[in-house]
Amino acid sequence: MANANQDIDTLIALCREGSRNAQFEVYNRYYKTMYNTALRIVKDSHWAEDVMQEAFLKAFTRLDSFKGEVTFGAWLKRIVVNHSIDSYKKINKHAEDPLDNILYKVEDESHKEDAKTDFQNMQVQQVMSAIQSLKDNYRMVLTLFFIEGYDQEEISEIMGITYGNCRTTISRARESLLKKLNA
Repeated sequence: MANANQDIDTLIALCREGSRNAQFEVYNRYYKTMYNTALRIVKDSHWAEDVMQEAFLKAFTRLDSFKGEVTFGAWLKRIVVNHSIDSYKKINKHAEDPLDNILYKVEDESHKEDAKTDFQNMQVQQVMSAIQSLKDNYRMVLTLFFIEGYDQEEISEIMGITYGNCRTTISRARESLLKKLNA
C-alpha cells in the first residue's frame, strides 16, 4: 500500500481532502488501540466494535476541528473515550451507582496512601480481571486513570463530575481494587 510509510500528518491532510485510502490507513494504524480503549469501558466486544467505528466516523467528519495541539492518537482516543462513556450511560441509565450521585468527601491525608500493593509483581491478568469486576463507575475511572493515563482533571471533565468527586471516586475505586486483589 502506497500510504503505509507516510507520516500521520500527511495522512490527516489527505483525509481532510476526502481520500478513502488515507482514511483506511489511519483506521488500520489506530483501530486496535481504540477498540481496546472502548472495550475496557463498555465491557462487550461487539458493543466496543460499534462504539469504536462510530468514533472513527465522528473523527473523520470532524477532522477540521483537529488543530494539532495534541497528537492525533490522543485526540482520537479522547473521542473514543467520550463516545464509549456516553454510549454506556445511555444503555445503563439505571446503573446501581450513577456517576452523578457520588458525594464529595474530604479524605484524611493520613489515610491517603495507607494501603499499598506491589502491583509490579502481580500478573496483569489478575489486575485487569479485578478491575473488570468492580462497579462500573470504579472500573471506568481506574481505566481512565491507570490504563489510559488521564489525570484527575481530565477524568472529571470526561465523566462530567466535579474534581472532588473524581478524587473521591478514584480513592474509593483503589480501595475496592486493593480489597479484591488482596482477597
